[in-house]
Amino acid sequence: QVQLVESGGGLVQPGGSLRLSCVASGNIFNSDVMGWYRQAPGNQRELVASITSGGRTNYADSVKGRFTVSRDNAKNTVYLQMNSLKAEDTAVYYCNVGRTRWSTRYDYWGQGTQVTVSS
Repeated sequence: QVQLVESGGGLVQPGGSLRLSCVASGNIFNSDVMGWYRQAPGNQRELVASITSGGRTNYADSVKGRFTVSRDNAKNTVYLQMNSLKAEDTAVYYCNVGRTRWSTRYDYWGQGTQVTVSS
């Protein structure tokens, strides 16, 4: 089993920055993909960014050039550096571990952290 604990959310003005952190406990395998999703009111949960243990990254088009995902494999931790924040980035951000076994994907989720971008 995997438990995820996020931190770093809060209120920030447009153009500001925040850094989210997520620590995973339990067994994390090199094949696991770690990342961040977000969900705004009335919207579906969407991928923000993900990263493999080898450092391969994937970003939503809406955050490319502004957000950076990174991972510390030794600490089972994933980070999301968010710069040039916009009002439309306001959402609950969820840490995710995605694991594929025998062609079946298993997802583990954190409890979520609120990010609010407002003046």
